[in-house]
Formats: sequence, structure tokens, C-alpha cells
Amino acid sequence: MGVNPQVRANPHNAGCNPHRARAKPLFYGTINGLTFAVPAMKLLLIEDNPTLAHWLAKMLEQEAFALDAVQDGDAADQLLRTNHYDVILLDLNLPKLSGKNVLRRLRQRGDATPVLILTASGSIDEKVELLGAGADDYLVKPFEVRELIARIKVAIRRQAPSKSSEVACGDLVFDIDTRQFTLKGAPLNVTPRERSVLEALILRLGKTVTKPALVDASFTLADEPSEDAVEIYISRLRKKLDGSSAAIVTLRGLGYLLRKKEDDQ
Repeated sequence: MGVNPQVRANPHNAGCNPHRARAKPLFYGTINGLTFAVPAMKLLLIEDNPTLAHWLAKMLEQEAFALDAVQDGDAADQLLRTNHYDVILLDLNLPKLSGKNVLRRLRQRGDATPVLILTASGSIDEKVELLGAGADDYLVKPFEVRELIARIKVAIRRQAPSKSSEVACGDLVFDIDTRQFTLKGAPLNVTPRERSVLEALILRLGKTVTKPALVDASFTLADEPSEDAVEIYISRLRKKLDGSSAAIVTLRGLGYLLRKKEDDQ
């Protein structure tokens, strides 16, 4: 299914106001007959066409992605300074601040969030310029939703330590495509927020993840974020990982680290 410019849209429903955020949708996955609710990965859509933005929001939410959307570059730049997203979908011809400048400012701040450019231009020179400026991928309109979703998943996999669809920390395994955790080959029973915290840790395997970053991974703009709640989730996860070869380590004043227990020796 390609982009359909005739779809009717309400720009407010597309989340064009960054202060109007939907609750994080859940994706229901099944392993061995057991069904789990999985919080969606967060995307930021920066698109000034309200019809297209609404259509994309609808399609992406059907694929279990949580989505914030803004219609101008300045609003996007401000939102990206205070919020974390798994992937950014960026149009180029934006009011107030161009897509190219949004990308440049993002990279100048050292933010490595994957950026997928959505544009009507298929110019090779422009592709080369944007990839050189730090874009991760480039998709020309009109496009098939299936291709967009596949490219989003590839961008997320590229951020994973193993660069594959599975990330393992000892006997703890995370499948990026299904968003499921298994421990010693069996499904790991965790709540949606516990899953968000553990997902943030395993996708940054071997690296320190700050408490504010875990708060951002666990709560949407519509929630009341709480660092105390993150500590509770960490405590619960440690109990559930007891007896496994994966451990969550506290680095005082820095954050948390997921690594194999043998790495502590």
C-alpha cells in the first residue's frame, strides 16, 4: 500500500502538537502459547503535510509503534532536545527550520538517533549530501508502508550490539522483531514498564544507561515520569534475573549497566 494523498485527516489526531501525546500503545505477542503486552517503540514523525502525517500515524500505530508528530522544524528541534526516540522520520521541506538543519543540529549535539529521510526528491546529489550530514536512510515518496516499516526495523537493529534481530546477554535473549525476551529458552514474564527498562538496557548492552534515559524509555509525554519508579522496576528485574548469567549493575552517580555475570570477575 502506497501513500494515498486523498485520505482525510485531522491534524490533531496525528499528534502534530508535541504537547498532545498518546498513551504508549501495546503490541501483543505470543511465544509458546503465552501472550504478552509489549510497549511500542517510540518514533518521531516530522512532517508538515497534515494529511500524510495522519495517514502515516494511523499505519504506524497499527504496526505497534508509539508516535509523536510535529509539523515544523523548530518544534521538532525543541522536542529532540528533551526527549528520546528510537527512530526519527524526517521530511525536508519544513516551515520555520528545514529538515536539513534539524538533522545538522541533532548530530552537532552528539545525538545518534537513527534518522530516516522522507522526501519527494530522488536527487542523487541530495541523497549524498544528507547521508554525509548524518542521515541513516532515505526513502522517496510515494512509498509502500511495508518498505517504511522494514527500514525502521533495520535502523533499530543497527543500534543493537549484535547488529542482528537478536541481542543476547548470557542466557537472556531479546528479539528485536517480536519485542520478546526469553530467559534460558523460556519466555520472561515482565510487565510493560519492566520490559521498557530491560529493553533500553539490552539495546545498549555493555554501556551505562542513565536513570533519566530509563525514565524516558519507560514513560511517554502523557505520563508522570518517576525516577523512584525506575528503581522499583530495576529491583523487580533483578529478582526475575536471579539465577541467570545476566546481571543489572548499579554504577553510583552514573546509572545502570546490563552485562554477563562473568564479566564482573
